[in-house]
Amino acid sequence: MRRHLTFPCGHDTLVGTLDMEAATGTTGVLLVSGGREIRAGSWGGQAQLATRLAAAGVPVLRYDRRGVGESEGSDPGFLHTRDDIAAALAAFHAAVPSLRRVFAFGNCDAAAALMLHGAEIGLDGLVLANPWTLETDDADAAPPAALRQRYLAKLANPREVLRLLTGGVNLAKLARGLRRAAAAPARSSLVDSMAANLAGFPGPVTILLATGDRTAQMFAAVWPAEDPRIQRHASSGHSFAGEEAQGWLLERLLEALR
Repeated sequence: MRRHLTFPCGHDTLVGTLDMEAATGTTGVLLVSGGREIRAGSWGGQAQLATRLAAAGVPVLRYDRRGVGESEGSDPGFLHTRDDIAAALAAFHAAVPSLRRVFAFGNCDAAAALMLHGAEIGLDGLVLANPWTLETDDADAAPPAALRQRYLAKLANPREVLRLLTGGVNLAKLARGLRRAAAAPARSSLVDSMAANLAGFPGPVTILLATGDRTAQMFAAVWPAEDPRIQRHASSGHSFAGEEAQGWLLERLLEALR
């Protein structure tokens, strides 16, 4: 069963989609979109994930935050989406009264938003994919370790080496990047806030990283590698694109819910 619903967030009305197979599910998933992505996700990826979770007996609510897709208002940016997430959670409980636990899943800056706000909203668990760690959307601001990994990958690519040898690379920009790559890694205040708020979250947390994704690499560069909550998949897709990666993502979500 799939139905659309609306719910208030302050003076604005948000639009969501509920997927569920039965009206008696006790554990649900709140899908929080990243960036300015609509609730269906890239190429319908979140809609497909919701369908698969619902088929496994898990109710799913996904929604457009303020100023995105069909929802009213101005986009507050991921740092200020606490009220959007809280409103969606309340709407989820109202739409599915049988719910006893709600886990939230977010990718990229949605994962960062959940790390910042999850503890104060009343969520029961978090599944965080490829969390965003930059206070800017400038890719050149990536941590040095992530830049080093990026340049090593380029050097292993014959096409990139050919571009360098034939003058197809901006040498000034390359030099700036190499200087940054040689620097010592530094945590941003955003990462410190994410870590502090996540430490106060009372429920289970799972962190999923696509090892070939630049956002995941940036996260790994500034986060403790030994964190037992991290699970890795050898995927270059930021949204775990592809049947095998999507299957892995579904299994990790169902595992977290258990």
